[in-house]
Amino acid sequence: MTALTLSTSSAASLRADAVVVGVAKGPKAPVVAAGAEAVDAAFDGKLATVLETLGATGAEGEVTKLPSPAGWKAPVVLAVGLGDVPAEDGGYGTEALRRAAGAAARALAGSKKGAFALPIQDADDVAAIAEGALLGAYAFTAHRSGDDKKKASGAPLAEVALLGAKPRDKAFKAAAERATVLAEEVNRARDLINTAPNVLDPKAFAAEAQATAKELGLKVEVLDEKALAKGGYGGILGVGRGSDAPPRLVKIAYRHAKADRTLALVGKGITYDSGGISLKPAGHNETMKCDMSGAAAVFAAVVAAARLGLRVNVTGWLALAENMPSGSATRPGDVLTMYSGKTVEVLNTDAEGRLVLADALTRASEEKPDAIVDVATLTGAMMVALGSRTFGIMANDDAFRAAIHEVAEEVGEESWPMPLPSHLRKGMDSPVADIANMGERMGGGLVAGLFLKEFVGEGIAWAHLDIAGPAFNESGPFGYTPKGGTGIAVRTLVRLAERTADGELG
Repeated sequence: MTALTLSTSSAASLRADAVVVGVAKGPKAPVVAAGAEAVDAAFDGKLATVLETLGATGAEGEVTKLPSPAGWKAPVVLAVGLGDVPAEDGGYGTEALRRAAGAAARALAGSKKGAFALPIQDADDVAAIAEGALLGAYAFTAHRSGDDKKKASGAPLAEVALLGAKPRDKAFKAAAERATVLAEEVNRARDLINTAPNVLDPKAFAAEAQATAKELGLKVEVLDEKALAKGGYGGILGVGRGSDAPPRLVKIAYRHAKADRTLALVGKGITYDSGGISLKPAGHNETMKCDMSGAAAVFAAVVAAARLGLRVNVTGWLALAENMPSGSATRPGDVLTMYSGKTVEVLNTDAEGRLVLADALTRASEEKPDAIVDVATLTGAMMVALGSRTFGIMANDDAFRAAIHEVAEEVGEESWPMPLPSHLRKGMDSPVADIANMGERMGGGLVAGLFLKEFVGEGIAWAHLDIAGPAFNESGPFGYTPKGGTGIAVRTLVRLAERTADGELG
């Protein structure tokens, strides 16, 4: 993990591979952002002119490198775009700083140290820059060998020094420490998502949760296939029975001695999704190791809550299975008896996520938490609706849905509130069972949400995050988001837990 330090050293005297400055997009020419005064002075006040000559505009994420002034310890100045110049009375915004720091950290892959001289007005800015830099420095090399680890993508930037962030300022120090925990846990989720499915099957994922729980003193319970069968978890068993790697249900719980609120998080953990008997078409299987992104986010969020010592109880439920076609696999037309006792006619075995989540939601409801949030790469329909960078939020309580949307916006994770139209429920009526796992094709993401709602305990506030779009980035990296697993929803869940601890929710 990239190291983070706060420094009051001058940009000229700090030994580093590069000094990072911000440049904004002005009405007519690029504008050098606050924090870079010493650098600009060393260029006789003409840094913006030099950058413009080199083609820089200040557009978001744009990176321009140039030699440092004579006598500076760092040989390179790296200017990163912040986007449009803000209003006179406002700063650049935490998300702009987060993305710029991430882009700069990615550009410095292979370097030992980067000195970040970006605009810092308060602790929120420190948190944003630190978070963005640490997330942007991420690289997954677990499956590469020897020197190929470095040749493939460049080793991550080894150290980030935030200039102008006083190390003795309690607020700055706390912001940096929180940012470090958040980044480490988002990167934990990314690592899990990027791990090959032959390495991370349900048993291996459960073992990872057990090892981490032991390290942090968290309570963990793992139900294997025998315990699942004894308990009547027909949804999880039905999805996993076609695979040689049997399913698991993992409960990992953080408890605070003075907490009076409990938040339950439920994650879809399909470690590989072939579609089962309803096999996915060619070209849709290659990235299906990411179908456990919800469980990865939930796991990382519980660990983050524990590491931050939040005054709230947080329980994570990881519904883990591998969805494979075989002679023992669930068939279209089969009827499963769920943990709740409801029966489900399986019309499409590729609509498996809602089946494992249904069992986990029922089990989580039994403990009567104050709220439940499930996270899942659930439907392609949500990607059609919202694209590849935005997740949808559905809920049985409008205020709770609005609160989660607000929290996601606050941490820089794009989301959008979605409805649960009651008229779509009829499409899931089954002639042979209580409900079918499929309904109308149009509004398929909403249909999935309505299915899940059936398994939430009465009187419990519940929200469903469909992260199918942003969970796995198949295009090029941008800002602090890498190619591959993104760790989306971890920061939203942690902020939700913080607000719950502070009494701001419910």
